[in-house]
Amino acid sequence: MPIFERMKSKLNVSLVQSNIYWKDIVKNLSSFKTLVSDIGETDLILLPEMFNTAFCPEDNSLAESMDGQTVRWMKDLSKSKKCSVSGTLMIKKGEKVYNRLVWVNKNGDIYTYDKYHLFSLTKEGKYLEKGSKRLIIKEEGWKICPLICYDLRFPVFSRNNVDYDLLIYLANWPIKRIDSWDTLLKARSIENQCYTIGVNRIGQDGNGIHFNGHTKAFDAFGNKLISAKDNIQEVLQIEISLEDVKLKRRQLNFLQDRDDFTLDF
Repeated sequence: MPIFERMKSKLNVSLVQSNIYWKDIVKNLSSFKTLVSDIGETDLILLPEMFNTAFCPEDNSLAESMDGQTVRWMKDLSKSKKCSVSGTLMIKKGEKVYNRLVWVNKNGDIYTYDKYHLFSLTKEGKYLEKGSKRLIIKEEGWKICPLICYDLRFPVFSRNNVDYDLLIYLANWPIKRIDSWDTLLKARSIENQCYTIGVNRIGQDGNGIHFNGHTKAFDAFGNKLISAKDNIQEVLQIEISLEDVKLKRRQLNFLQDRDDFTLDF
């Protein structure tokens, strides 16, 4: 973190709930460009998992490099909106392909997190490489932990042992398990005493899987702050407060009683 980094007590976050066109990078980037065009002042734009292709790890030939068109598009968006932008896509590095969360901040800095929990039900691990560790981003005085979809089911991996303020999940989470999505997002916010945001897609993918969104945000007590409409493309904007996180932790400081153990990631 730069020594003289500006502190922001409040962050304006834009959550993009959208359909995703099956394996069509050009069409998806055009669609997202339209969706975010009306966003005014914001600090962060969040896009769903594999927003440029939909969730198709079996077709890892669609993977791009970090210099590819999708990351360039994210950098252009970040520059034009003067904000951070985050989404996930398949990235190829050498002979390996990752489901990589890319975070571009308004200064042009790039941070990455490779999905740690690969979705065994669809054999994601057969086609993609597993990541090795979490990413904690320090931005505007906030500590942010961005994760991907299936990571939501693993509370130990999400455990707030570094006092982060905001937990994010970018996902392709299907309708048939959407009740779990709702419950787990709320649980992660309560147990980690932080804002928790989940961004999910809508529509039907090329495998016939249906998605209905349920993009939403919770505060550090598990209170739902905002929720997208089912099956509707929309951009939600929410302002979150660092002082509110600190206040709730003073009121009920459960984190001070957390178990002391070390994990290998």
